[in-house]
Amino acid sequence: MRSEWRLFGIITAFCFIVAGIYAWWTKEMSPADLGVEWVGTVGLILTGLLTLMCGGFFLVVSRRIEPRPEDRSDGEIAEGVGDLGFFSPGSYWPFGLALSAFVAALGLVYMQIWLILVGAVAIIFATGGLLFEYYTGSRRVAE
Repeated sequence: MRSEWRLFGIITAFCFIVAGIYAWWTKEMSPADLGVEWVGTVGLILTGLLTLMCGGFFLVVSRRIEPRPEDRSDGEIAEGVGDLGFFSPGSYWPFGLALSAFVAALGLVYMQIWLILVGAVAIIFATGGLLFEYYTGSRRVAE
């Protein structure tokens, strides 16, 4: 995780430096002395804060776990073999979740509260279905 938090740290520093340069540039180069262009400046600052949050998470996690093979200079490729997790091979729930998010987003676009609510309820049901797919029904894993 060491490489991840360093990468996010570099991106964070870049965003904050560019935000400062952008604020100065828009203030100095404004033809009618309009001042700082705040939308871009705030956007860059918020992007920097988001990457700072991600980098902070990776920093905390990297201190809690043992170094992975890719974090060590003497790590071998063969040390990283094995299962990385379980990924469902044939689930339809992600499609349902995407469709539900689409319905909610469509409701936001047209400002239809009823469509937003239908999409939100569908998102909750699709998330539940995705979460409990292997605990109920025909795909239930025997214990």
